[in-house]
Amino acid sequence: MTERLIANSRLEVQHIAADAGTVPRAPLVFLHEGLGSVAMWRDWPQTVCARTGREGWIYSRRGYGCSEPVPDVRGPATVVGGVRGGRLLPDYMHHEAWTVLPHLLEDCRVRCPVLIGHSDGGTIALLHASRHPVTACIVMAPHIVVEDESIRSITQARDAFENGDLRDRLARYHQDVDCAFWQWNDIWLSPEFRAFDIREDCRHIQAPVLAIQGAQDPYGSLAQIKGIDLPAQQIRREVLAPCGHSPHRDQTEQTTALITDFLSALG
Repeated sequence: MTERLIANSRLEVQHIAADAGTVPRAPLVFLHEGLGSVAMWRDWPQTVCARTGREGWIYSRRGYGCSEPVPDVRGPATVVGGVRGGRLLPDYMHHEAWTVLPHLLEDCRVRCPVLIGHSDGGTIALLHASRHPVTACIVMAPHIVVEDESIRSITQARDAFENGDLRDRLARYHQDVDCAFWQWNDIWLSPEFRAFDIREDCRHIQAPVLAIQGAQDPYGSLAQIKGIDLPAQQIRREVLAPCGHSPHRDQTEQTTALITDFLSALG
């Protein structure tokens, strides 16, 4: 585990080396969900790297895991020296995909990666692929629009954080758990975020896409993967059941097999 200065912020970054003697292939870059971090992936990225014969990169976005916290995370949004502070803005995933992630890939000397994103990370993967060259884009439970069920579940998460045990459970994975939670929860429950919609951006993706969704996902319906409007030969959609919002945790073996098969077919 290392700390790297990316876009003027200190980010927690982990590298997974490929097994010795494997044929060089595009590396995997894992992009976590709205409350995720390097640690919350557990050992699944290592499993996927080993199964696919690729190296991998994982990082915690600013304010998550052991990465630098966001100053005054519930205060007014600010930009000082090109670094954002305060509450997240509605374009926070665009900013991550088009500003932060390119800096990270350059710093790690990664070109044309395979992006594997979960939830917010899936959205960031789609946005990055819409403007930058990638070998493939694998998304699990991405958000391309805001749905009523998303808002209901995120409202319930707020109640669980304030009145239940969610804060204690998340504290194991984040140095500043309040920063991690509120930057995500506040923006998603803000009125201005209801207009979030990346369907037009997705039409510009040139790489092959694997989109995986749980049939019982409380944070979004199947419209989230059906709405990725790409030619049939470019996108593969998979619906898993029983499965909630985290296919890699709810259906670990099936999700890993789907990714391995998808990447194998790329040659």
